[in-house]
Amino acid sequence: MLVANKKTDIVNQLPLILAGPILRHCDETHFTLWFVSKIPLNQLQLQLDNTPFNRTLCDDEIYCIQLGQHAYQYLITINENKLLPQQVLIGYKLIDNELGPLFNSIADLLYANTETPQFVIKPNIDNLLHGSCRNPHHFSDDGLVRADKHIANNQTANKRPALLMLSGDQVYVDDIAGPMLFAIGKVIKILGLNEEAFTEGTVPNSSYFRYNPCDMYQRHSQLLPNTQYKAKTAITRWYINHPIFTSSIAENHLISLAEIIGLYMLTWSPELWRFIDIPEENTGLFPINQQRWAEELKHIKQFIKGLPNVRRLLAHLPTYMIFDDHDVTDDWNLTAKWELAAYEHAFSKRIIGNALIGYTLFQGLGNAPDKFQAEIIPLLNQYFEKPNSEYQDNLIHTLLKFENWHYTLNTSPKLIVLDTRTRRWRSESNLGKPSGLMDWEALMDLQQELLNQSKVIIISAAPMFGVKLIEAVQRMATLCGGSLLVDAENWMAHPGTANSLLSIFQHKKTPEQFIILSGDVHYSFSYDIHLRFRKGGPDIYQITCSGIKNQFPDRLLSAFDKLNGWLYGHFSPLNLLTKRKRLSIRGRRPNGHSSQRLVNNSGIGYLALNDKGSPTQISVLHSDMSTTDFHPPRQHRKEMKDLL
Repeated sequence: MLVANKKTDIVNQLPLILAGPILRHCDETHFTLWFVSKIPLNQLQLQLDNTPFNRTLCDDEIYCIQLGQHAYQYLITINENKLLPQQVLIGYKLIDNELGPLFNSIADLLYANTETPQFVIKPNIDNLLHGSCRNPHHFSDDGLVRADKHIANNQTANKRPALLMLSGDQVYVDDIAGPMLFAIGKVIKILGLNEEAFTEGTVPNSSYFRYNPCDMYQRHSQLLPNTQYKAKTAITRWYINHPIFTSSIAENHLISLAEIIGLYMLTWSPELWRFIDIPEENTGLFPINQQRWAEELKHIKQFIKGLPNVRRLLAHLPTYMIFDDHDVTDDWNLTAKWELAAYEHAFSKRIIGNALIGYTLFQGLGNAPDKFQAEIIPLLNQYFEKPNSEYQDNLIHTLLKFENWHYTLNTSPKLIVLDTRTRRWRSESNLGKPSGLMDWEALMDLQQELLNQSKVIIISAAPMFGVKLIEAVQRMATLCGGSLLVDAENWMAHPGTANSLLSIFQHKKTPEQFIILSGDVHYSFSYDIHLRFRKGGPDIYQITCSGIKNQFPDRLLSAFDKLNGWLYGHFSPLNLLTKRKRLSIRGRRPNGHSSQRLVNNSGIGYLALNDKGSPTQISVLHSDMSTTDFHPPRQHRKEMKDLL
C-alpha cells in the first residue's frame, strides 16, 4: 500500500508536459509539433504569430496515442496553402480550453526577451546544423547543448539555421548504461507503461524483467536470444547458440516496447529525471561493474544537466531525423545471414520490432506524417487502444516491410534523406558478406529524385566516401569472416551498390552541386570530390559530423589518420586500385592543420551555403565553445574566395 501511495504522489507531482515540445516538419504549407502530456487534453487552439492562423484545431489535425496510463503522445499537423511566411520569426502558442497555454509553465523553454517559442521558415537553405550519434553515458559533452547556445547567440531570423538534421543513432537501444536502465524501470512504473508477452522468449513476459542495480549488465547472457541453426564463416563454423544481437556492449540491451518508450522520454526531456533517485553505489555488482556503474552515472548526470538546453533547442528549430543501426540494434541488417538469424526467431523479431515502433513514434512520424497515414497509423491505433501480442505482431510485421522511411524536403538545395537500413542489396555470393546500403531499386529512386536538380543535399547515415584505410581494414575482416566484428558496412563494400552510386554521380543529368551529410563513424571530416579526367562538374562535398555525444578511440584514430594520409593521400597511386578510382578526393584541413584530416571531438556540424549551393563554411561547433573549421585544399582557395 505504501508503494502504491508513493507512486500516486509522484504521478500527482508530474508536470503536465512530460516531453517536448519538439518542432518537426515545418515549411510554407506545414506545421508539425510533437509532445507528450500527462493527461488527455481537450479542445486545442493554435496561435501562430505573424500569420492569420488562430483557431481551434480539427480532429484530423491532432493525432494522440496513449502510451501508458499517464503518458499521451500528441502530434499536431497543420497542412494549409500559404500557412507560414518566410524569413520572419514565428511564435507559436498551443492552448487547451480548460488548462490554458500548455507550454507556459515549462522552465527555461524560452530564449531571452521572448514570450513564446519561435522558429523561422527558410526554403532557401543558407545554413543548417547536423550531426549523429548521441550516447548519454559517453564521457564527451553533448553537442546539442552547443547547438542551443548557437541559437541563443543568433536570434535574428536571417542568422537562424534553416533546420537541424539528425542523421542517425539518436538513441542507443543496444548500449544502455546501468543507471539508465535503472531509470527506465522507474519510468515504466511512473507512467504505467504496458507490459507485453513474448513468443519463444527467454522469459514469458516483461513482468519478469528486473531493474534493481544488482541485476544490471547480465541481459546478454540471461535474456537475449541466440541463433537456432548452423551457419559458417570463411574460417570457422557459427555454432547454434551464437548471439543474434552482436553488439559487444549489449549487457543492458533493451527488449520491451515500454523500455524503448522510457529511453526516449529520458533522452529528449529533463522532466522525469527529477523523480528518479539513482543510487551512487551498487554493492550487489562485481567490483569491475561497480566501477562501471559509478563512471556511467557520472556521465549521465552531466547529460541530464544539458537536457533543458536540448529541449529549448528542439522547441525552436525544425528538426528532422533518420535511423541508423543503434536506433534499433548494432549491425541491423548488416548481412543477409544476420537477417535470417534475427527475423526467423520470434523473440528477436519482437525486440527489433519494438525498437522500430519506438522510432516511428518518437522520430519517424514527425519527418513526413502523410507517409504513415494509410499503412501505419491504423495499426498504431489498433495496438495502443487494445495492447496485445496479435496487434503488436501485426504492427511489427508491417513496419518491417514498410519502404517509406526515406523522404525529401522541397527546399533549395533540395534535401534528400536516404533509408540505408531497410532496402539493402544483399550479397549473392556469400550471405555473410555485408549487404549494400541501398538496393538497385532504391538507387534508381534516388536517381529520379536527382534528375533536373541543379543542387542537392543528400543525407546518408554512413559516409558515401569514407576513410579508405578503415574501409580496407573492414574488407580484410570480411574476407576472414568477421564483417560483424568490425561493423564492415560502407558504400564501397558491395560491388553493385558502389558501381551504381558512382554511375549516378557521373550521369550527365544529375546536379552540378552535391553535398552529402553523414554521421555514424564517431569522428568528423570533410572531402572535396571531383571526377577525374573530366572538366566541369559535378562538385561533390562529403561532410561527416559524428558524434554529437560520442568519439572514436583517440590513439587509434590518430594512427588511422596518419596511415591513411601516407597510403591513400591525394597523389597516392593506390587510389587507382580502388572502386572510387574515377574520383579525385581531397581532404579538407581542420583549422588549417598541415597533415591531420580527422577530428575526434564531439559537437554539432554547421554548414553555410551560397546561392549556388556550394559550402562557404564547413565547421564543427564543440561543447567547450571551440570551433573546428575545415579549410579547403590549397588549389581550391582561390575558387572559394571567388564564390564568397
